[in-house]
Amino acid sequence: MSKFNELINSDQPVLIDFFATWCGPCQMLMPVLKEVKDNMGDRITILKMDVDKNQELAAQFQVRGVPTLMLFQKGKQLWRQSGVLSKDEIIRTIVAKTI
Repeated sequence: MSKFNELINSDQPVLIDFFATWCGPCQMLMPVLKEVKDNMGDRITILKMDVDKNQELAAQFQVRGVPTLMLFQKGKQLWRQSGVLSKDEIIRTIVAKTI
């Protein structure tokens, strides 16, 4: 948990993908997030969080459905969205919401 807090308190934006291995839409989102990372490079950290292996964290953030994306910077949650989004939608959101 302390490693997680350290990550989200970074000056660099951190996009967290709360997912489950059994979730079809989560599988569809994986290549999209890879494209986001390829496009944005070192300007973003993308962290995948398996809700089945991290139930306490999922409960803390009240993740009720997967996939759920959350964007953090400097310890603040800047954005949250459930469901599958396009690469362009995700990048636009990151650029608009971060400092």
